Amino acid sequence: MPPRTLAELDALRDECKAMVTRRAGLSAGAAVLPVPGLDIGTDVSLLLEMIPAINRKFGLSPEQIEALDPQLKKIMLVAISSIGSELVGKLVTRPLLLKVLQRIGLRLATKSAARFVPLLGQALAASLSFGAMKLVGNAHVDDCYAVARKVLLAGRRRPAEPVARCGQRWPHEKAARRPPW
Repeated sequence: MPPRTLAELDALRDECKAMVTRRAGLSAGAAVLPVPGLDIGTDVSLLLEMIPAINRKFGLSPEQIEALDPQLKKIMLVAISSIGSELVGKLVTRPLLLKVLQRIGLRLATKSAARFVPLLGQALAASLSFGAMKLVGNAHVDDCYAVARKVLLAGRRRPAEPVARCGQRWPHEKAARRPPW
């Protein structure tokens, strides 16, 4: 269920960032093990699970967006496009995640190479894996927060007040007396 107040939204952001930290710890644990390909596979599977979970918590999964009334759906889609995220409100697939992971490719390549250096390399790989997972996860949480906040604030606004045109009176104004001349 999407948040209804800014306080709920802030609490949800904190909860999601805690989830990202837990998953980053799992990623770091997988990076310590010197098994080729295990770290990247673990990162992709963690992200395939984590990104949709964050979307659902913020009410931004594709199913939740489709169930909205048309006006709110329009506001949400505009907010998503203004953020520019590739993961908010979309079906998360393996190729999409690999595209996102390519952006932090240098860290991932360094992590993969560093694992084979005894002790120090494994510690470096774990810290790089933790940092990369936190970077991707927290950026997604921040994007979801920004979209949900825009939608929440847009939903609070009252409908537009009628505007008096030139020569017209507001409905609450009494008709003015015309001069006799």
